[in-house]
Amino acid sequence: MYTHQDLARLQAQSLKMQGWIRRQTFSPDNEKTLRRFSSWEVSELIFRMNQSTFRGKLAAEPNLPLGEVEEDGRQRWFSLEEINELRRRIRVSKKSLMPPRPADRRAFRAAIANFKGGAGKSTVALHFAHAAALDGYRVLVVDFDPQATLSHSMGLNDVGEDHTVWGIMARDLERETDRMNAASAGAESGTALPQRKLPASIRDMGLGSLRPADFIKPTAWPTIDIVPSCANAAFVEFASAQYRHLNPEWTFFGAVSRFLDALPDDAYDLILFDCPPAIGYQSMNAVFAADMLYIPSGPGYWEYDSTTSFIGQLSEALEDLSHGFENFPTGKITLPKAFADIRFLMTRFEPANELHQAMLGAFRQVFGDRMAQHPIELTRAVEQSGRFLSSIYEIDYREMTRGTWRRARATFDQAYEEFRSHVLAAWDKLEEKA
Repeated sequence: MYTHQDLARLQAQSLKMQGWIRRQTFSPDNEKTLRRFSSWEVSELIFRMNQSTFRGKLAAEPNLPLGEVEEDGRQRWFSLEEINELRRRIRVSKKSLMPPRPADRRAFRAAIANFKGGAGKSTVALHFAHAAALDGYRVLVVDFDPQATLSHSMGLNDVGEDHTVWGIMARDLERETDRMNAASAGAESGTALPQRKLPASIRDMGLGSLRPADFIKPTAWPTIDIVPSCANAAFVEFASAQYRHLNPEWTFFGAVSRFLDALPDDAYDLILFDCPPAIGYQSMNAVFAADMLYIPSGPGYWEYDSTTSFIGQLSEALEDLSHGFENFPTGKITLPKAFADIRFLMTRFEPANELHQAMLGAFRQVFGDRMAQHPIELTRAVEQSGRFLSSIYEIDYREMTRGTWRRARATFDQAYEEFRSHVLAAWDKLEEKA
């Protein structure tokens, strides 16, 4: 027979292995650091210019960042800060290297969501965030999943539940309840309307006084911040049910959207949500706050079945919200909920696998032009990056053959570039100063 003590012992053994993996991946201080990027990567893969043109630009302007030269070679290596400085100052044929961003628009929000565990949601979110950062965008990622895979991959391990999406929702309950009470008006006779009351156990947490910035943590990437998650945040589903009972008028699904509304419109360019494999209080906050829904799916029948169930149940949940909260404020995103775009993306795809080819054809037949044209292929390098809590962009290409590394990077580059094209098209649909 096995009890909770046996489970605790098994967890302790596993934590030792986690610590070993992190020591192999992170710095000696157990902190994740971002590597430098070679002049070859900067010129051809990031700035999309040939190396001779890049070298000419550096030679013509000696006050530009020149990177570092390693002892064993002539290659220059640049930090991301230096890359962004070069991006701001270099022009090619009088054109800026800065990424496109619609004027007078807030940050664009995209949710990576599906029912199926193992569909690649966290992998897609991680790689899209890193690709966008290398593209010059400022990114905020929000980890809604208590498994915290994205948070761990970003280097955050010691996270308290108060500073996760659960804390944001508890803070929103307190602030929204106070707003409703302050807005209540009595009759001319002076009769006071009933006040909505919250127990001291909620108010004593002190979350109501926290600023939005208190929930946002830096990462090893200087242009990526994160609202992290942790295993203890799993009880948000239980706590939120209690919170709704305390204040049935609370628009619980708008908590994260209101949190993001409080950030300056130009604080970030792209906000990415990594959603849990379920429809619950956290995932409903993610899809409600999102401008775009990106739905990854593996290449098997069960993944297709799960995706079908996901969009069906999501449709029903959003319809219920539209009929239940019409008269309550939800912030910059309103009811009924509408997405600027919805896309489906196949992951773990093997081009030589006939079953995978057949399933990709079935997805395209059903979802038409909603289906991303470039699936994410399963390669050895992709598997290795996941094993070491990194994206392919974080792995130094010298750790494997350059061809293997380039093939893995190419599949994510193509998927990201298609994602970016959809983001830019949908971004223009947002109202100015929304």
